Amino acid sequence: MAMSDLERAVWSPLGSCARSLAAPVYSQAQDLQTMCHHGPRARGQGKMTPYTDYFAQRSYPMPEEPFCTELSAEQRALKEKEKGSWTQLSHAEKVALYRLQYHETFAEMNRRSSEWKTVVGCVFFFIGFTALLLWWQRVYVFPEKPVTLTDEWKARQLQRILDMKGNPVQGLASRWDYEKKEWRK
Repeated sequence: MAMSDLERAVWSPLGSCARSLAAPVYSQAQDLQTMCHHGPRARGQGKMTPYTDYFAQRSYPMPEEPFCTELSAEQRALKEKEKGSWTQLSHAEKVALYRLQYHETFAEMNRRSSEWKTVVGCVFFFIGFTALLLWWQRVYVFPEKPVTLTDEWKARQLQRILDMKGNPVQGLASRWDYEKKEWRK
């Protein structure tokens, strides 16, 4: 295998040791170059699926590549018939030719999808799962409520504040009538 002038200029200053260490990398680069130019068949790796540039959506409805690139015998015959007069084609043949070129019609492209049902279902599923998790935590994980949160304890605490006459000018004690034992009106 002959080296080009550029490769000789790069390889000659490195010396024989560096050349022997870099040889596997160089051969991989040659393999990659061969693969790019000749495809996977050059190395005997089998058939690769053809790359397609077909891309159609609402904003770009007319793709550069046809939808069907590999045609059957019937489809090839229909393509040959297409080259003649279109008045001789039936409606079904025209539809078949359209389907060879494009994946969907404009009506099919603009049709609403049912994806919202999946999204709403997932949202409700996760809300239900979260509610189930919270119920499980309240029943099995969290401790019992402290005694200080019961209504009886709160009533006794309020009575204690009133008995101590706490903040008699503007607070709770100012609104309590100590003679009648009820709240002032």
